[in-house]
Amino acid sequence: MGEGDYSLRVQIMQAKPILALVLMQFGYAGLNIIAKYALDAGMNNYTFIVYRHAIAAAAMAPFAIVLERKKWPGMSFSIFGKIILMGLLEPVIDQNLYYLGMQNTTATFTSAMSNIIPAFTFLLALVLGLEKVNPRSLHSQAKVAGTMVTVGGAMLMTLVNGPALHLPWTKGRQYHQSSTNQQQHTIRGALMITAGCISWACFMNLQANTVKSYPAHLSLTTLICLMGALEGALVTFAMERGNVSIWILRKGPTLCVVLYGGIVSSAMAYYVQGVVMKEKGPVFASAFNPLSMIIIAILSSFIFAEELYLGRILGAVVIIIGLYLVLWGKRKDEPERVQMMPIDQQMARMNGNAETLNGDSVKKVTPVECV
Repeated sequence: MGEGDYSLRVQIMQAKPILALVLMQFGYAGLNIIAKYALDAGMNNYTFIVYRHAIAAAAMAPFAIVLERKKWPGMSFSIFGKIILMGLLEPVIDQNLYYLGMQNTTATFTSAMSNIIPAFTFLLALVLGLEKVNPRSLHSQAKVAGTMVTVGGAMLMTLVNGPALHLPWTKGRQYHQSSTNQQQHTIRGALMITAGCISWACFMNLQANTVKSYPAHLSLTTLICLMGALEGALVTFAMERGNVSIWILRKGPTLCVVLYGGIVSSAMAYYVQGVVMKEKGPVFASAFNPLSMIIIAILSSFIFAEELYLGRILGAVVIIIGLYLVLWGKRKDEPERVQMMPIDQQMARMNGNAETLNGDSVKKVTPVECV
């Protein structure tokens, strides 16, 4: 195999985390759209979260048992405590506050508010030592600027409309907003969403820390979802005491939302996020969050004939620029000796093993040589 083939394989490996996170944002965007209508139709947010994570745990458990049973790391008290805390931070606190905030606002507003997650994640990562910043370094400046630019672009999409863009597929169709919007408590909803975003940022940093000591990603995802379902059930019993009807899972849209949320936005999302963060860190993963707002705006224009505005297009461009700055800064974070390492050793490092190819022979190298 020639050097050109190795170079192509390296580029593909480097593109995988980016593609995975982009697809994850498509999954989040889809859930935002359908969950809003299911909640407005009467779906209880507490039981939705319980069923969603129970389904996620059931979906991931067979894969964890079959693929990771022989390499399960030891379960220490510290790791178990982190799993309990992760199940509380994201599945219970974040999602309950997020959906309660969504019920008081709109799906677009909720998505826009959640774009403060990269800033919170970046600050927490700095405090916890998961992210390094050298003020004199250009790539560190790019990471900081990129994070701020993505948040600014999201706010631009939210606050600045400008002239409407009359797109061909929206002509002759009318976008209907819920009549309850006038009675919504936007400030209360915004505070709930903000608190949920802080909880989500804490979860991402804790997950990035945990995958280093518990690298069985499928098993970790299963345990997080299982704990989220159990802790969510306790919260539901406390908040909806005596209300048995909320546990009835009806067929139709509600069942579809629960299945979609559990499999796509919990099981698959937690797994992808954990795998990427082990190599790239929590800031890299959170920098992609603003993409969901772009996706929601585009999908809403097709599905609901919602008008696009020039301000949203400009905001989307700013978000993309910010993402590029973050990606460039993270790429330059790689140690120079890794970037100048022979391509075969780069492949070995990214594949997580300690083997390199030297012509037709296989040469073993130590982990120290690969880092």
